[in-house]
Amino acid sequence: MNPNTAEAASIPMPPASLRFPVLGMTCASCVGRVERALRAVPGVADVSVNPATELADVRADAGTDPQALAVAMSAAVRDAGYSLPSRETTLVIGGMTCASCVNRIERALRGVPGVIEASVNLATERARVTAIADDEAGLAARLIAAVVDAGYTATLPQEAAATAAAPRVAKETVQLLLAAALSLPLVVPMLALPFGEHSMLPGWLQLLLATPVQFWLGARFYRAAWGALKARSGNMDLLVALGTTAGYGLSAYHLLVGYLAGDGLSGGAGHHGQHALYFESSAVVITLILMGKWLEARAKRQTTEAIRALQALRPTRARLRRDGREVDVPVSEVAVGDVVVVRPGERFPVDGEVVEGLTHADESLITGESLPVSKGEGDRVTGGAVNGEGLVAVRTAAVGAESALARIVRMVEDAQAGKAPIQKLVDRVSAVFVPVVVVIALIALLGWGFATGDWNAAILNAVAVLVIACPCALGLATPTAVMAGTGVAARAGILIKDAEALELAHEVSIVAFDKTGTLTEGKPALDKAVAVDGRQTRMVALAAALQSGSEHPLAKAVLAAHGDAPLAPAAEVRAVPGRGVRGVVEGRTLLLGSGRMMVEAGVDLSPLAARADALAGAGCTVSWLAETRADGAALLGLLAFRDRPRSGAAEAIAQLRALGVRTVMISGDNAGAAGAVAAALGIDDVRANVLPEQKADAVRALAAEGRVAMIGDGINDAPALAAADVGIAMGSGTDVAMHAAGITLMRGDLDLVAAALDISRRTVRKIRQNLFWAFAYNVVGIPLAAFGLLDPVFAGAAMAFSSVSVVANTLLLRRWSPPQR
Repeated sequence: MNPNTAEAASIPMPPASLRFPVLGMTCASCVGRVERALRAVPGVADVSVNPATELADVRADAGTDPQALAVAMSAAVRDAGYSLPSRETTLVIGGMTCASCVNRIERALRGVPGVIEASVNLATERARVTAIADDEAGLAARLIAAVVDAGYTATLPQEAAATAAAPRVAKETVQLLLAAALSLPLVVPMLALPFGEHSMLPGWLQLLLATPVQFWLGARFYRAAWGALKARSGNMDLLVALGTTAGYGLSAYHLLVGYLAGDGLSGGAGHHGQHALYFESSAVVITLILMGKWLEARAKRQTTEAIRALQALRPTRARLRRDGREVDVPVSEVAVGDVVVVRPGERFPVDGEVVEGLTHADESLITGESLPVSKGEGDRVTGGAVNGEGLVAVRTAAVGAESALARIVRMVEDAQAGKAPIQKLVDRVSAVFVPVVVVIALIALLGWGFATGDWNAAILNAVAVLVIACPCALGLATPTAVMAGTGVAARAGILIKDAEALELAHEVSIVAFDKTGTLTEGKPALDKAVAVDGRQTRMVALAAALQSGSEHPLAKAVLAAHGDAPLAPAAEVRAVPGRGVRGVVEGRTLLLGSGRMMVEAGVDLSPLAARADALAGAGCTVSWLAETRADGAALLGLLAFRDRPRSGAAEAIAQLRALGVRTVMISGDNAGAAGAVAAALGIDDVRANVLPEQKADAVRALAAEGRVAMIGDGINDAPALAAADVGIAMGSGTDVAMHAAGITLMRGDLDLVAAALDISRRTVRKIRQNLFWAFAYNVVGIPLAAFGLLDPVFAGAAMAFSSVSVVANTLLLRRWSPPQR
């Protein structure tokens, strides 16, 4: 659970009423079971489940933590054999300035009844909330209200998209220029102080210049500070507002005292006279912080360039072939099965299959593949790729949210919105940061005041403490690095599912590979057929008939070897997982599969055992064909398949070795075939004869030796991918494998494995660098300010520079490209 949950729980909560659907109920006994499960949850006062509407109404005790209640209810209903549907809502947040803001908004969102989890990202300015709720519009309204009550703004993404960002950027630019124009006259005379006291501006003019900077251009700090105070919390804006107001107020007080004493409003003594003025300190601090936020916003925008580039690939219109003619329509009107015509140089508007024409497709921005890919009839194309020289017709296979490009964008957005595990440290620090800084500033004020009697200096030192403290650098250190890292990875064809996978990958010391389709091309060919009776052609015909309906790569190899000759019908065909297939052909019950299958069936393999060992030792995969009869099982022969190693696999293994990573092959193949491939590629260790259900256990065994990444592409690899610390799926593989994996390689290039580990290491290194500098600014700056060694103006400059430097350091990741062979 989030570390802030305990803090949220300490806030008195009103009684919560929840209404939500329960899935899986079929009768009155189900209703009773669900009600009993919910009543047993601590904090639930009353429950009523309506069997007609399948809705549960729950009333909670006053003071119950809403988030803890939602999590507990969801678990209780699940344990009872039913489920509560969860809904994920995204909000665009406005007004955040630092990590303290993030914590406050998360606490506010978790306090909304029904919310299971809430995560806020300072860099993307978005909140992602998972909740149990029945009314989507009502949930969104409650979430927005909670954010507004916390002192910020919130809108749904579609509403935020309708509001152009350009006017806001232009407004911030104008405000910064105005602040600089008003502050500059206050600073320039300070530079001439050594040449004479009369270089200072009159006090009344300093007041006129500083006031609009303090209360008009700096109003954003007061608004945000007031919101924080109302929420009984603190943030960067509160520190800035307190510090600059103290400097401005002290100057205004001295100016008034001087006027009453008969000095008029000249104030020409500056910092050296009896009534010192510090208007330039407060004005310049605000100007510098505004400049820092402006530079920070520009830099943060650059970290999202990758996702914007992907979104820009989406064509908005398509040329649809309808009733023999071409019609230009919005992409939203294209349905699965429609045929669209794509001219040379245009982007493919949909995912689909080429039905007419020949061309090349530039898929570089989707897969990272730099060379155009040849496309002809029967080949699949991806929406967003650029059509080359040919006019082609494409039958639509996926549109909208189901297209490959939409899924890529969604995966990158999810990764950028998530929190890396290291962010938990930042959350704990930022939760107490502002109160601690205010206490230090108060100690500095009282300590200097009572020790020296110079309350002017005491106030300035306290102001410097408040101004130098910068929790926004802490808040930006991790999310900006995650955004930049996942962005450049996506550009190279590496899709990182979440921030946790990105962070864990840097610790990987063992990479386990599946063999077929991952290290090899996955297109085996029949290399040798050996029949006991010498009738090889007849044996291949029986094996082909038995596998006529199979999509297994070995079955395709047998069918290809058999050719176009007619096949005998097969009956009662049944796959035996991890072993092979059995069925009836021409009245004969046949078994085709592994040696394990033959041994279990009592087949004597000795007639061809020596030949099988020789073929396996040469790198072939051996399958056996046998017939079961009333008097026992008889061996008919063996089939030897050869699957060529994937191009570049040996070089990819060498790259991993250069990174200090140990490589392991986990294969269901026999030891001889697996060992031959491993030796050819330079793999360190081989685990052969591993059944699909045993792959996950093999990965867990490796995990005892170090952090493990598993590379696979098939459905049978999904459990192993999920069991690994980091699962890496080949993009050419199945959707099941990609769903189970934390990282997906968008093209069948094993070089991307080393590249994925490399970008993870570089990103985590950037996160640590950013956190070091964010902490260093405060660890060094706050004591200097407290001991009177830091002027408020320099403190403001350092504060502004800390955030900018953290983001600028992150932007160095944008220069990354996959390591070359």
